[in-house]
Amino acid sequence: MLLHSPPGSVPLLRLLLAAALLLPGPGEAVAAGLRVRVRLADGQVAEETLEADTDSDSISIEFKRGDGSLITLIADFRQDVKIIRSLILGELERGQKQFQGLCFITRLHKNEIIPSESMAKLRQKNPRTVRVAEEQRGPEHLYMDVAVNYSRANPLSVHINSVCAEAMDAVYARESDVNYWTEKGIEASIFDLMPVSEDVPRCRVSRDRWKGCICRYALCIEWYPCFLKYCRTKDPAGKTSSYKCGIKSCQKCSQFDFYVPQKQLCLWDEDI
Repeated sequence: MLLHSPPGSVPLLRLLLAAALLLPGPGEAVAAGLRVRVRLADGQVAEETLEADTDSDSISIEFKRGDGSLITLIADFRQDVKIIRSLILGELERGQKQFQGLCFITRLHKNEIIPSESMAKLRQKNPRTVRVAEEQRGPEHLYMDVAVNYSRANPLSVHINSVCAEAMDAVYARESDVNYWTEKGIEASIFDLMPVSEDVPRCRVSRDRWKGCICRYALCIEWYPCFLKYCRTKDPAGKTSSYKCGIKSCQKCSQFDFYVPQKQLCLWDEDI
Protein backbone atom coordinates (compact mmCIF):
# COMPACT_ATOMS: atom_id res chain seq x y z
CA MET A 1 0.00 0.00 0.00
CA LEU A 2 2.02 2.94 -1.22
CA LEU A 3 1.95 6.62 -1.84
CA HIS A 4 3.72 8.60 -4.54
CA SER A 5 7.51 8.81 -4.06
CA PRO A 6 9.52 12.01 -4.54
CA PRO A 7 11.46 12.99 -7.64
CA GLY A 8 14.94 11.54 -7.90
CA SER A 9 14.13 8.23 -6.17
CA VAL A 10 13.68 6.09 -9.31
CA PRO A 11 15.48 2.97 -7.99
CA LEU A 12 13.30 2.95 -4.89
CA LEU A 13 10.19 3.59 -6.90
CA ARG A 14 10.84 0.51 -9.02
CA LEU A 15 10.93 -1.58 -5.87
CA LEU A 16 7.66 -0.09 -4.66
CA LEU A 17 5.60 -0.58 -7.80
CA ALA A 18 4.47 -3.99 -6.57
CA ALA A 19 2.31 -2.30 -3.96
CA ALA A 20 -1.43 -2.06 -4.33
CA LEU A 21 -2.36 1.52 -3.49
CA LEU A 22 -0.55 4.50 -4.99
CA LEU A 23 -1.01 8.21 -4.99
CA PRO A 24 -1.65 9.48 -8.52
CA GLY A 25 1.32 10.83 -10.40
CA PRO A 26 1.42 14.05 -12.40
CA GLY A 27 -1.60 14.35 -14.66
CA GLU A 28 -3.45 11.41 -13.10
CA ALA A 29 -6.94 11.86 -11.68
CA VAL A 30 -7.64 11.31 -7.99
CA ALA A 31 -10.05 8.42 -7.43
CA ALA A 32 -13.41 9.32 -5.86
CA GLY A 33 -13.48 6.04 -3.96
CA LEU A 34 -11.64 2.80 -3.45
CA ARG A 35 -12.89 -0.78 -3.62
CA VAL A 36 -10.85 -3.36 -1.77
CA ARG A 37 -11.51 -7.12 -1.56
CA VAL A 38 -10.96 -8.39 1.98
CA ARG A 39 -11.09 -11.75 3.74
CA LEU A 40 -13.75 -11.90 6.46
CA ALA A 41 -13.43 -13.89 9.68
CA ASP A 42 -15.71 -16.63 8.32
CA GLY A 43 -13.45 -17.09 5.31
CA GLN A 44 -15.72 -15.33 2.83
CA VAL A 45 -14.52 -12.48 0.65
CA ALA A 46 -16.25 -9.10 0.81
CA GLU A 47 -15.72 -5.90 -1.11
CA GLU A 48 -15.15 -2.82 1.00
CA THR A 49 -15.91 0.63 -0.37
CA LEU A 50 -13.70 3.36 1.09
CA GLU A 51 -14.38 7.02 0.35
CA ALA A 52 -13.01 10.29 1.64
CA ASP A 53 -14.72 13.67 1.76
CA THR A 54 -12.06 16.32 2.30
CA ASP A 55 -14.66 19.10 2.42
CA SER A 56 -16.27 17.63 5.55
CA ASP A 57 -12.99 16.00 6.68
CA SER A 58 -14.50 12.54 6.93
CA ILE A 59 -14.00 8.98 5.72
CA SER A 60 -16.55 6.24 5.09
CA ILE A 61 -16.06 2.47 4.89
CA GLU A 62 -18.87 0.13 3.89
CA PHE A 63 -19.17 -3.60 3.24
CA LYS A 64 -21.64 -6.47 3.47
CA ARG A 65 -21.02 -9.37 5.85
CA GLY A 66 -21.62 -13.00 5.04
CA ASP A 67 -24.94 -12.95 6.94
CA GLY A 68 -26.20 -10.12 4.71
CA SER A 69 -25.72 -7.31 7.25
CA LEU A 70 -24.54 -4.01 5.78
CA ILE A 71 -21.83 -2.35 7.91
CA THR A 72 -20.97 1.34 7.53
CA LEU A 73 -18.23 3.23 9.39
CA ILE A 74 -17.96 7.02 9.32
CA ALA A 75 -14.90 8.76 10.75
CA ASP A 76 -15.72 12.44 11.37
CA PHE A 77 -12.34 14.05 12.09
CA ARG A 78 -13.83 17.49 12.53
CA GLN A 79 -15.96 16.41 15.49
CA ASP A 80 -13.85 13.52 16.85
CA VAL A 81 -16.78 11.19 16.21
CA LYS A 82 -16.86 7.64 14.88
CA ILE A 83 -20.18 6.16 13.74
CA ILE A 84 -20.72 2.45 13.11
CA ARG A 85 -24.07 1.57 11.58
CA SER A 86 -25.31 -1.97 10.98
CA LEU A 87 -28.37 -2.89 8.95
CA ILE A 88 -29.29 -6.42 10.03
CA LEU A 89 -31.63 -8.63 8.03
CA GLY A 90 -34.73 -9.41 10.10
CA GLU A 91 -36.23 -12.82 10.74
CA LEU A 92 -39.68 -12.35 9.21
CA GLU A 93 -40.89 -15.76 10.38
CA ARG A 94 -40.25 -14.65 13.97
CA GLY A 95 -42.15 -11.38 13.67
CA GLN A 96 -39.27 -9.03 12.91
CA LYS A 97 -39.21 -6.32 10.28
CA GLN A 98 -37.34 -6.77 7.01
CA PHE A 99 -34.25 -5.23 8.56
CA GLN A 100 -33.14 -3.68 11.84
CA GLY A 101 -30.77 -0.76 12.20
CA LEU A 102 -28.21 -0.14 14.95
CA CYS A 103 -25.95 2.91 15.32
CA PHE A 104 -23.01 3.05 17.73
CA ILE A 105 -21.33 6.42 18.20
CA THR A 106 -17.95 6.62 19.91
CA ARG A 107 -15.10 9.07 20.23
CA LEU A 108 -12.67 9.06 17.30
CA HIS A 109 -9.16 9.06 18.72
CA LYS A 110 -6.10 10.53 17.07
CA ASN A 111 -4.24 8.18 14.72
CA GLU A 112 -7.07 5.62 14.56
CA ILE A 113 -7.21 5.99 10.79
CA ILE A 114 -5.30 7.94 8.15
CA PRO A 115 -6.38 11.55 7.42
CA SER A 116 -9.13 12.18 4.89
CA GLU A 117 -6.78 14.01 2.51
CA SER A 118 -4.49 10.96 2.41
CA MET A 119 -7.40 8.57 1.89
CA ALA A 120 -8.67 10.72 -0.97
CA LYS A 121 -5.40 10.23 -2.85
CA LEU A 122 -5.32 6.44 -2.69
CA ARG A 123 -6.08 4.46 -5.83
CA GLN A 124 -6.34 0.77 -6.57
CA LYS A 125 -3.70 -1.04 -8.61
CA ASN A 126 -4.55 -4.74 -8.14
CA PRO A 127 -8.35 -4.79 -7.63
CA ARG A 128 -8.65 -8.61 -7.61
CA THR A 129 -6.20 -9.14 -4.76
CA VAL A 130 -7.82 -10.35 -1.54
CA ARG A 131 -6.32 -8.42 1.36
CA VAL A 132 -5.72 -9.28 5.00
CA ALA A 133 -4.84 -6.55 7.52
CA GLU A 134 -1.24 -6.28 8.65
CA GLU A 135 -2.22 -5.53 12.26
CA GLN A 136 -5.09 -6.83 14.40
CA ARG A 137 -6.33 -4.23 16.89
CA GLY A 138 -8.56 -5.07 19.79
CA PRO A 139 -10.91 -6.67 20.39
CA GLU A 140 -12.63 -3.91 22.34
CA HIS A 141 -15.67 -4.42 24.57
CA LEU A 142 -17.90 -1.35 24.84
CA TYR A 143 -20.92 -0.89 27.10
CA MET A 144 -23.21 1.61 25.39
CA ASP A 145 -25.07 3.17 28.30
CA VAL A 146 -26.38 6.34 26.63
CA ALA A 147 -29.21 6.82 24.14
CA VAL A 148 -28.64 9.52 21.52
CA ASN A 149 -31.60 11.66 20.45
CA TYR A 150 -31.54 11.12 16.68
CA SER A 151 -33.62 14.20 15.85
CA ARG A 152 -31.25 16.50 17.79
CA ALA A 153 -27.91 14.86 17.02
CA ASN A 154 -26.83 17.07 14.11
CA PRO A 155 -24.52 19.26 16.28
CA LEU A 156 -22.64 16.12 17.36
CA SER A 157 -22.01 15.12 13.73
CA VAL A 158 -23.74 16.12 10.51
CA HIS A 159 -23.45 12.50 9.36
CA ILE A 160 -25.70 10.99 12.03
CA ASN A 161 -29.00 12.02 10.44
CA SER A 162 -28.17 10.36 7.13
CA VAL A 163 -26.25 7.30 8.32
CA CYS A 164 -28.52 6.43 11.25
CA ALA A 165 -31.88 7.14 9.58
CA GLU A 166 -32.84 3.44 9.69
CA ALA A 167 -31.81 3.22 13.36
CA MET A 168 -33.29 6.41 14.82
CA ASP A 169 -34.60 4.55 17.89
CA ALA A 170 -31.37 2.59 18.36
CA VAL A 171 -28.55 5.15 18.44
CA TYR A 172 -26.16 4.49 21.31
CA ALA A 173 -23.09 6.13 22.88
CA ARG A 174 -20.97 5.79 26.04
CA GLU A 175 -21.05 8.09 29.04
CA SER A 176 -17.27 8.54 28.98
CA ASP A 177 -17.39 9.73 25.35
CA VAL A 178 -20.41 11.95 26.05
CA ASN A 179 -18.42 13.69 28.81
CA TYR A 180 -15.66 14.43 26.28
CA TRP A 181 -18.08 15.89 23.72
CA THR A 182 -20.01 18.00 26.22
CA GLU A 183 -16.72 19.47 27.46
CA LYS A 184 -16.11 20.54 23.86
CA GLY A 185 -19.48 22.35 23.83
CA ILE A 186 -21.96 19.75 22.55
CA GLU A 187 -25.36 20.22 24.19
CA ALA A 188 -25.97 17.57 26.89
CA SER A 189 -29.69 17.37 26.09
CA ILE A 190 -28.82 15.32 22.98
CA PHE A 191 -27.99 12.41 25.30
CA ASP A 192 -30.04 10.34 27.72
CA LEU A 193 -28.27 8.10 30.24
CA MET A 194 -29.86 4.64 30.41
CA PRO A 195 -29.50 3.30 33.98
CA VAL A 196 -30.11 -0.45 33.93
CA SER A 197 -30.84 -2.59 36.98
CA GLU A 198 -28.21 -5.20 37.82
CA ASP A 199 -30.80 -7.97 37.61
CA VAL A 200 -31.56 -7.31 33.93
CA PRO A 201 -30.43 -10.51 32.15
CA ARG A 202 -28.34 -10.91 29.05
CA CYS A 203 -30.54 -11.45 26.01
CA ARG A 204 -28.53 -14.60 25.33
CA VAL A 205 -29.98 -16.31 28.40
CA SER A 206 -33.37 -14.57 28.62
CA ARG A 207 -36.35 -16.82 27.87
CA ASP A 208 -38.95 -14.07 27.51
CA ARG A 209 -38.89 -12.53 24.05
CA TRP A 210 -40.94 -9.52 25.17
CA LYS A 211 -38.93 -8.40 28.21
CA GLY A 212 -35.93 -6.07 28.32
CA CYS A 213 -32.40 -7.46 28.35
CA ILE A 214 -28.76 -6.63 27.62
CA CYS A 215 -28.01 -7.26 23.96
CA ARG A 216 -24.56 -7.90 22.50
CA TYR A 217 -23.59 -7.15 18.92
CA ALA A 218 -20.13 -7.97 17.58
CA LEU A 219 -18.48 -6.90 14.35
CA CYS A 220 -15.07 -6.42 12.76
CA ILE A 221 -13.83 -3.80 10.35
CA GLU A 222 -11.56 -6.26 8.57
CA TRP A 223 -9.34 -3.85 6.65
CA TYR A 224 -8.72 -0.11 6.81
CA PRO A 225 -5.70 2.21 6.40
CA CYS A 226 -4.60 3.03 9.94
CA PHE A 227 -1.11 4.53 9.52
CA LEU A 228 0.93 6.41 6.97
CA LYS A 229 4.38 4.99 6.25
CA TYR A 230 7.35 7.26 5.63
CA CYS A 231 10.48 6.53 3.63
CA ARG A 232 13.79 8.42 3.43
CA THR A 233 15.71 9.60 0.41
CA LYS A 234 18.87 11.61 -0.28
CA ASP A 235 19.25 14.38 -2.82
CA PRO A 236 22.44 14.75 -4.93
CA ALA A 237 23.94 16.92 -2.19
CA GLY A 238 23.46 14.14 0.36
CA LYS A 239 20.64 15.83 2.27
CA THR A 240 18.16 13.33 3.74
CA SER A 241 14.40 13.94 3.64
CA SER A 242 11.32 11.84 4.38
CA TYR A 243 8.15 11.42 2.37
CA LYS A 244 4.90 9.48 2.52
CA CYS A 245 5.46 6.18 0.77
CA GLY A 246 2.69 3.87 1.89
CA ILE A 247 0.04 2.85 4.36
CA LYS A 248 -0.32 0.23 7.05
CA SER A 249 -3.61 -1.67 7.23
CA CYS A 250 -5.41 -2.70 10.42
CA GLN A 251 -8.33 -4.82 11.56
CA LYS A 252 -10.55 -3.71 14.44
CA CYS A 253 -13.09 -5.94 16.20
CA SER A 254 -15.66 -4.61 18.66
CA GLN A 255 -18.36 -5.98 20.95
CA PHE A 256 -21.18 -3.61 21.88
CA ASP A 257 -23.43 -4.26 24.88
CA PHE A 258 -26.62 -2.19 25.16
CA TYR A 259 -30.11 -2.36 26.63
CA VAL A 260 -33.11 -3.28 24.47
CA PRO A 261 -36.70 -3.09 25.74
CA GLN A 262 -37.45 -6.60 24.45
CA LYS A 263 -35.44 -9.62 23.37
CA GLN A 264 -37.31 -9.53 20.06
CA LEU A 265 -34.89 -6.76 19.08
CA CYS A 266 -31.85 -8.98 19.72
CA LEU A 267 -32.64 -12.39 18.25
CA TRP A 268 -29.09 -12.90 16.96
CA ASP A 269 -27.77 -12.99 20.56
CA GLU A 270 -29.15 -16.34 21.69
CA ASP A 271 -27.74 -19.24 23.61
CA ILE A 272 -27.81 -22.00 21.04
